[in-house]
Amino acid sequence: MSVFIQRMISKAQAHRKTIVLPESEDTRTLKAAEQICKEHIADLIILGDKSTIDTQTYHLEGAHIVNPATDPNRERYAEALYELRKHKGITLDQAQDLLDNELYYGAMMVKLHDADGMVSGACHATSDVMRAGLQVLKTAPGISKVSTFLVMAVPDCVYGDQGLFIFSDCGLEIQPDEEALANIAVGSAQSWKTLIGTEPYVALLSHSTFGSAAQNADRDKVIAAVKRAHQLDPKLNLDGEMQLDAAIVPQIAQLKAPDSPVAGRANVLIFPDLDAGNIGYKLVQRLAKAEAYGPITQGMAAPINDLSRGCSAEDIVGVVAITCVQAQTQDHNNK
Repeated sequence: MSVFIQRMISKAQAHRKTIVLPESEDTRTLKAAEQICKEHIADLIILGDKSTIDTQTYHLEGAHIVNPATDPNRERYAEALYELRKHKGITLDQAQDLLDNELYYGAMMVKLHDADGMVSGACHATSDVMRAGLQVLKTAPGISKVSTFLVMAVPDCVYGDQGLFIFSDCGLEIQPDEEALANIAVGSAQSWKTLIGTEPYVALLSHSTFGSAAQNADRDKVIAAVKRAHQLDPKLNLDGEMQLDAAIVPQIAQLKAPDSPVAGRANVLIFPDLDAGNIGYKLVQRLAKAEAYGPITQGMAAPINDLSRGCSAEDIVGVVAITCVQAQTQDHNNK
């Protein structure tokens, strides 16, 4: 387990939050829940039928197991979901039916403050997790679009913050335009501050470094996004367009971008589209044996975070700890 996740666990333990885990049929979820309970990382709500959850193998003392079919709060959640979605034509009966989906049930727990966050995705597609979160919680005040990031912890790496990076967006925005890309960059910088606590250096990545490639629409989108991001946050250490080696390798930065305040020291990497982001993080995860945590959402009214379907129990523990820290920060900001 990386130093970063150990730090997240310590922060989570200091001010425990209540996190919903909907996927009780998955043994990785139960193994993670056992560790979370044992180490007092979070107060857990596990959705499922207690009679079918393997509490003999997995010791879940302290976790609250809730069966959505028999939960006394179900009617309250259904009425609230109906009020949220009736402008879209949903009926009360349809709201009741939606609550048969554990993702919507967990999201309603967060919406009505019975929980502080939710972690899912071991058994569900990212699109399903995000749909439930966005339809129920929507975006945070002042935020126009939700995006995602991954925290990458690369062993034996001198780049970034001693191998620590944020990669964004690797899970949600397929082809962000310049406005969306700028918001992803600014949001990712804030996520770095929330989780890591040091200064973010944000590089908007491209196949070109400051005009090294011929003019084309992909390059020009990144250039425009850099300009827009500086308008959104003029004090941010952010630069681009730049190739990956110029962004993180000081020697290459001296050759390709000697005047950039970010080149050679970037720790927040913004990919131009979902193809690049998804391929990039999986290459680093598999070839460099990096720990990858996420995709983590940013910009949602409360933290609902996704897991890779290839995640381990240890990954789930890490994402739960991150979700707790996000919830702590949102509580602080709302005071």
